[in-house]
Amino acid sequence: MMMKQNFLQIISLTFSLALFASCNTDGQKKTYSYHHEQGEIFATGYHIKYAHGRTLKEEIAAELDRFNLSLNPFMENSIITRVNRNEPVKPDSLFVNVFRKSMEISEKSGGKFDITVSPLINAWGFGFQNMDSVTPEIIDSLRKFVGYEKISLDQHGQIIKSDPRVTINTSAIAKGYACDVVADLLERHGVENYMVEIGGEITARGVNEKGECWRIGIDKPIDDQLGMQHELQTVISLCNKAMATSGNYRNFYVKDGKKYAHTIDPQTGYPSEQNILGATVIADDCMTADAFATAFMAMGIERSKEVAKEIPGLYYYFIYAKPDSTFGIAYSDGFEQFFAR
Repeated sequence: MMMKQNFLQIISLTFSLALFASCNTDGQKKTYSYHHEQGEIFATGYHIKYAHGRTLKEEIAAELDRFNLSLNPFMENSIITRVNRNEPVKPDSLFVNVFRKSMEISEKSGGKFDITVSPLINAWGFGFQNMDSVTPEIIDSLRKFVGYEKISLDQHGQIIKSDPRVTINTSAIAKGYACDVVADLLERHGVENYMVEIGGEITARGVNEKGECWRIGIDKPIDDQLGMQHELQTVISLCNKAMATSGNYRNFYVKDGKKYAHTIDPQTGYPSEQNILGATVIADDCMTADAFATAFMAMGIERSKEVAKEIPGLYYYFIYAKPDSTFGIAYSDGFEQFFAR
């Protein structure tokens, strides 16, 4: 698995405050406006656009604070931090939901998605900067306490570890789930039109202020590791779906003349040599899209295609490295419905 990199662009993130009217049960018109909230969570930014009669800024902030206290590994008193320190703590529903979904996708991906892989990622370093100093002995020692089968929830909702050194990091799924959690909050307040984006992961319902599906741009593959050039490969029209991306074809390593994304295979402990450089996944919920976008990076195109067919409502769009060092595109049957026209 890997650190998430974003190659999506939300079209027109500088929002205007548009107004529209709808009729209530008495036939009277009520005016709503599109609000835009932004901030930071999990060391990444978020943008939330929604149509409502008033701002829900305080409610959104409170929900994100609740999420932080559960799943933010950078907070000293969060549930996930205390679990990693083997302190007595009872996981809340947010933690339990993410944990169970993680275990489900670990099994469906054959172990290519694994929330216990952080020790291996840390050993290789950001961008594999420690590649020259990693030895087979280091990898073998770390693999003793890496593996999703080494941690579980008992019937009382308590974490059980087969080795106390096992730690978890849900960064490859938590941002997607945070989008879903905020979306649920908005819907509890009667919001029907919204777009929630956290670190490039997106949950969208209804339409934007122009009355159209939300439009998301996917960057064109360009050999530009500095990320200074941006051209759109395609634009996605997203209504009542969630979308997540993993990988970055602008930032790869080269081995024997071939390009590979910076992805660790949780099962081998070594860099994955699959040719997918970027995976975009559309699903009914963002937690699922987020996790599978990461899993596909380590699974490779052919295995990913097989697994995707087994998941109802899931669609993929892959950018991959071809043998001649150019980029190729592959997407699932039915993905065409999301191309903006």
